[in-house]
Amino acid sequence: MQERHFIAAGAINMFIAVAAGAFGAHALKPVLSPELLAVWQTAATYQMVHALGLIAIAVLMQLMPRYDAVWLRRAGWLMLAGILLFSGSLYALALSGVRMLGAITPFGGLSFLSGWALLAWTASRRSA
Repeated sequence: MQERHFIAAGAINMFIAVAAGAFGAHALKPVLSPELLAVWQTAATYQMVHALGLIAIAVLMQLMPRYDAVWLRRAGWLMLAGILLFSGSLYALALSGVRMLGAITPFGGLSFLSGWALLAWTASRRSA
């Protein structure tokens, strides 16, 4: 995936996160329990933060040498996977009430953590 694809993925995920947050606050508030509404909002918040992470990675890919861009690309894929697994499973849990979907969420969290760790590792190994 090239830088522009991560920028597009980040922008699309920001759009979805803002729409999901608004949908939760307005359309789902009277329908969901406070607990499930909080789950929905957590999904939107994490999606938003990691969409910004995707955009930041795209910018860094343009600034760093080609070898580092390979590692940054991997970090971006991990963040994208985290959005799908973490936020996706929480959205599905909130809408369906099926608690078993919560078993998927930690895999998304691990993807997020791995993406941020890989980003930190890539940045820290660079010489000044």
